[in-house]
Amino acid sequence: MFVVLDVLVVLEAPVAMIGLFWITKESVYVGAEPEGYGRGVRLTREGLEAVGTDQKGFWSWADVRAVTVHYAKVRSSTRWLVGSMVDTVVDLSMGGGDAPSAFELHVQTDEEKAELTVYTAPVGGYVQSEYELSVALLERFAQGTADVGRLLEWGSVEGGGATPFRAAREALLRSWAAAA
Repeated sequence: MFVVLDVLVVLEAPVAMIGLFWITKESVYVGAEPEGYGRGVRLTREGLEAVGTDQKGFWSWADVRAVTVHYAKVRSSTRWLVGSMVDTVVDLSMGGGDAPSAFELHVQTDEEKAELTVYTAPVGGYVQSEYELSVALLERFAQGTADVGRLLEWGSVEGGGATPFRAAREALLRSWAAAA
């Protein structure tokens, strides 16, 4: 009963989690939006911005040669659902309070390589198919063949609503990567 209520709360949140992206009405983040002392990466039309404690910097898309994801927790769809339920029950019984898991986003330019910390948004990790589509979309941003503006536009219209079901999330990721 608690698990079902927890899932409903997540779906009604004022953000949409689509693959690796946390989309609000105003912003797009890789991973979870950082709060307090958290760290994260905000995506803008102009580039990537490192935000949070001990993590600052901005890299324009024109300067970015590659964006890669390292150490993200990825699961198959079935394992993700079962694992999320188990993680939620354990978290509730233990009182929660642990820091979320994190992964790294590496940003490569001609002059530097930045290794940025990003917190994982979903409790059990990312679904494999959405992870792969998200990584492909990040590559397209770095190549200049996809536009973060499409995610921002979607967020300004849909970002205050619920996270779509998986098939719709995958369709969005494909459409964002396909548009030049």
